[in-house]
Amino acid sequence: MKHGIYYAFWESEWEADYFRYIDKAARLGFDILEIAAGPLPDYSPEKLKDLRKAAEANNIELTVGYGPKPEQNLASPDADVRKNAAAFFTKLFGQMELLGARLIGGGLYSYWPVDYTQPFDKQEDWKHSVESIKALAPVAKECGITLCMEVLNRFEGYLLNTAEEGVRYVREVNEDNVKLMLDTFHMNIEESSMTEAIRQAGPLLGHFHTGEPNRMPPGAGRMPWFEIGLALQSIGYEGPVVMEPFVRPGGTVGQNIKIWRDLTGHALTTEELDEMAKQAVQFQKYVLEC
Repeated sequence: MKHGIYYAFWESEWEADYFRYIDKAARLGFDILEIAAGPLPDYSPEKLKDLRKAAEANNIELTVGYGPKPEQNLASPDADVRKNAAAFFTKLFGQMELLGARLIGGGLYSYWPVDYTQPFDKQEDWKHSVESIKALAPVAKECGITLCMEVLNRFEGYLLNTAEEGVRYVREVNEDNVKLMLDTFHMNIEESSMTEAIRQAGPLLGHFHTGEPNRMPPGAGRMPWFEIGLALQSIGYEGPVVMEPFVRPGGTVGQNIKIWRDLTGHALTTEELDEMAKQAVQFQKYVLEC
């Protein structure tokens, strides 16, 4: 397994100086830095190549996460919205290729967070989504990119809420670079058995996010980490394991993730957050690989 962290642990917006976090991730003992997809289409080729060089120099692998905007909804009943979404992702894949990022995960099949004041038809949206991802998969494959469909809890999404639904979706798409993504935070809400969900995903699992039930880093809560580790080992999972903790309110990140209080109990300095991340990755490596 390779262990990573999502940059937004330190940030309150969905964009940041990724050069800074490449260096930080390396110093703290991570193998991977996950960054947000949103700003990448606007990056110049030179900036993307410089980020790639920085990552390679620090022996850091870059992965990408994304919750598409409503106008990028591949499941939309509006054909024009789906066309716009396909154009966005096509450009994004080209940018990721320049960056050297070979994996993107998230609710790529729909949009995030879902606006439940609007009507939706799950069956029809599922159909549109499968068709859209199936059409985009070869485009991503030409860029060497794997698409990982994240299973989300019912409060943030409605298409894929369980590993069972995720497996069915990926099998319907039936493209070898389209995989399943599980996240312990969402699994804790939706799955009757987290270990069974992992085993159900089996070889289709392409990306794995970690975090405690309250979104603290691994080791700061009550998640059954040893059992999760054994389940991952039982399916021979050797892919990315990226922690996605959110601990502080504020900004667009705090609003979207619904962090309304400082989960640490007091405002931590950057150095204290760094130490928290360092201890979390040491813990994660131990419990998932022992």
